[in-house]
Amino acid sequence: MADKDRKVPESEFIADNTMAGGPMPQAMVTEGNEIPENDGKPQSGGPKRKVDQTYWSLVRHQYKKNKLAVAALYVVFFLVAMALTADFVANDKPLYCNYKGTTYFPVIKEYMVDMGLSKWEGEFLNVDWKTLTFETAIWPPIKFAPSNVDLFNNSAPPSIETGHYLGTDAIGRDVLSGLIHGSRVSLLVGFVAAGIAITIGVLLGSIAGYYGGKVDLVIMRFVEIMQLFPSFFLIITIVALYGSSIWYIMIAIGLTSWTGNTKLVRGEILKVRSMDYVQAAVSLGLSNVRIIFRHVLPNSIAPVLIAASFEIAGAILSEAGLSFLGFGVAATKVTWGSVLSEARGATSSWWLAVFPGFMIFLTVVAYNLVGEGLRDALDPRLRD
Repeated sequence: MADKDRKVPESEFIADNTMAGGPMPQAMVTEGNEIPENDGKPQSGGPKRKVDQTYWSLVRHQYKKNKLAVAALYVVFFLVAMALTADFVANDKPLYCNYKGTTYFPVIKEYMVDMGLSKWEGEFLNVDWKTLTFETAIWPPIKFAPSNVDLFNNSAPPSIETGHYLGTDAIGRDVLSGLIHGSRVSLLVGFVAAGIAITIGVLLGSIAGYYGGKVDLVIMRFVEIMQLFPSFFLIITIVALYGSSIWYIMIAIGLTSWTGNTKLVRGEILKVRSMDYVQAAVSLGLSNVRIIFRHVLPNSIAPVLIAASFEIAGAILSEAGLSFLGFGVAATKVTWGSVLSEARGATSSWWLAVFPGFMIFLTVVAYNLVGEGLRDALDPRLRD
């Protein structure tokens, strides 16, 4: 009877229930925040069990499993880096030069002149930098600006000897330089137009989903009316009335592509507004604006991140289509669509269709793959 009531020490219990010669059980140790015991005090008497899993770490882990989406994200990073460093990669001015005993950084100087912080010296006004004799000079990899005209190599095929690695157009402008600088226009249109569309969609969707009733009815009927009009022709009409400025194009694309975001956000808000924490915020007397932007919207924003990547791809494609039809930015501005448009009148210049078409295809596919990767990473049913 005494043996039955005897307390068995933990070490003796482990020894009796462990295979002979086997290792002793070890406590699970991970990195991160300490997990307290039931009484609220940290564990003691051995290694402390820690965890580091947060919501976004799980999303990042799930996203990395999609190799195609990761590769697409690197392509997006490359395109953004190319747009930001376009003047240092393709330019008709040297990056660094020593002229008549004085050191110059012409590309950086050009930035300062454009911002009104400096002025060109008289001998550098309207000068062809390639005709100057420098003691030392470091040139960009591509020695052509997108507006430079090479009269001796118009409609020239890709060639290493001439320095036009992707050929030239009908008036002798370098195609590679145009594609590099054109990435600025395409990505700027994509980000700004998508930002406008997401902002309008989030605001109207939040109001419609949270308030419901007549407010929801009015907003959704307005959304349906906007969807009745073909958006591409609306964009053409706006550009035809107000001019082919890049800002008008961005605003026009943003103002005609927000309807899908409104429906998406409204559906998410309808699911979240009945949650207990929202009802608790209402019972505490918090304002509707605070409840929407502090409690409801942050828990409904994840699908909007997915929609943003598709919006950027759609805006880039719309701008390329407008430029191809001649409704894009000014004729002096080189974009992917404008280069592609020149291929219509020069059927023998295959490079004018292949290279800009490939850039448009690569960019749109990359953003779509990033959006699909985010969609899969945010889906809890696909987590391991």
